[in-house]
Amino acid sequence: MKSDAIRRSEAKESFLSGIIKENPLFVSVLGVCPALAVTRTFEAALGMGFLFMFVLICSNVLISLLKKIIPEEVETPAYIVIIASFVTITKMLTNAFLPELYDSLGVFLSLLVVNCIVLGRAEAFANKNTVLNSFLDAVGNGIGYTIAICAIALLREILGTGMLSFGKVFTFIPEFSLPILKAVDASGDIIYDYSLFIFSNPAGGFLVFGAILGIIAAVSNHKKTKTAAKKRAEVAANKAMEVKA
Repeated sequence: MKSDAIRRSEAKESFLSGIIKENPLFVSVLGVCPALAVTRTFEAALGMGFLFMFVLICSNVLISLLKKIIPEEVETPAYIVIIASFVTITKMLTNAFLPELYDSLGVFLSLLVVNCIVLGRAEAFANKNTVLNSFLDAVGNGIGYTIAICAIALLREILGTGMLSFGKVFTFIPEFSLPILKAVDASGDIIYDYSLFIFSNPAGGFLVFGAILGIIAAVSNHKKTKTAAKKRAEVAANKAMEVKA
């Protein structure tokens, strides 16, 4: 039997790994197509992140509950049916209560059925672990993916439009815009505009995504270089001590 400390450690690892060490978009580079397609605006990306998290949590939990019942020969088809059921429920609820979000996501909401992250977590984690750990894994990966697409969307919207707008997708909040790289006076005349329209296009999504991956790689390589230098210094110090002894 596993001790409480081991179980807590496993639960913590299940939750945190998907956010940082194994971020599905920035580290595993999964789900890139929908991530770039729905990140023209911050609101749409945030909405997609919440819906993605809902589908992933529900799928992971149910698959973990049924892992001993589903025959091995039909695991993948069964997982797809389960995921498709939750995606259908999500689509219906979104269309009913947030039609603007539903319209902005378009076909990419339906494509959650075959999203490699959702199916991958079902096959690689949920069918082998407890319900609690599967739930935490889904929450962690959902948060990690949401943070990733929101970061891309934030940069794309600011660089592409010069402003950050709210209330256009989430219509239950007042509509307003924050001028950042673009300002307009009361009569509608542009005071200044430093935005670049290319970032509102698909090419802009690739540029921002590539830049973020480059920054992450640079930081990671810098940390590895520092660690390696520290180890070499420790080895040299140990050798010097041995020589003196």
